[in-house]
Amino acid sequence: MAADMPTTFLGWVMFIINQYGTALLQGAGVTLLLALFGTLIGCIIGLFVGIVQTIPVTDRTNSGFKFLNKIIQFIFAAYVEIFRGTPMIVQAMVVYYGSMAVFNIDMSAMVAGFLVVSVNTGAYMAETVRGGIISVDKGQTEAAMAIGMNHIQTMYTVVLPQALRNIMPQIGNNLIINIKDTSVLNVISVTELYFVSKSAAGVYYRYFEVFFVTCVIYFIMTFTASRILRYIEHRMAGSADYQLVNDPMADPTGIFPNNSNQGGKQ
Repeated sequence: MAADMPTTFLGWVMFIINQYGTALLQGAGVTLLLALFGTLIGCIIGLFVGIVQTIPVTDRTNSGFKFLNKIIQFIFAAYVEIFRGTPMIVQAMVVYYGSMAVFNIDMSAMVAGFLVVSVNTGAYMAETVRGGIISVDKGQTEAAMAIGMNHIQTMYTVVLPQALRNIMPQIGNNLIINIKDTSVLNVISVTELYFVSKSAAGVYYRYFEVFFVTCVIYFIMTFTASRILRYIEHRMAGSADYQLVNDPMADPTGIFPNNSNQGGKQ
């Protein structure tokens, strides 16, 4: 049987693809699933935390609300600092094994993986959202408040649409990071791409060839994701060539090149 084994690097690469190609693609699918849904849920968590962290508190604010807001701010600050200050691989171990040891919850590896990726991403996105909200000119918030909007209405209609465009690159970065960082979930036996690759490499002890193929698969996933996100960013930015509507009030002169014929008829 040894005589049938490949003897060159390219031969081993083709052999690995032939033998484990399907398993590697399935592992890549699990990686994408964890990264996409983890990033999506993490963005929702980060959006909520970021909005709450920017709730304005003034001297006229009710004292009871001030006290409650301080407690919530402390909890959210602790959440952000803990999950940004500890490695995801450690978080995976704590969540997966701690859920049974402390809460007697028999959590599957996939559920633990989703939870870790989502909560970890949420901690990073909370600071990103907060920074995006702060980056919007304060005068727009004051103007919205002046016409009677509350904090939620101001966030939803005025601030967040602009902040979201500003933080889109960071959302894309988090997705790409999650595609790569899901590899740490192999420590709790999540069958993502790295876990499958490690298993395949251990059969024939051809680590270089197997992980060369794995590297190519990771690159294809991250490169494709970055191109798609770059396209979305471009679409959100809109056209660089804007044209005013044909409203005389929009131009002090009342002269529009496209309306010259219409003006003659009138």
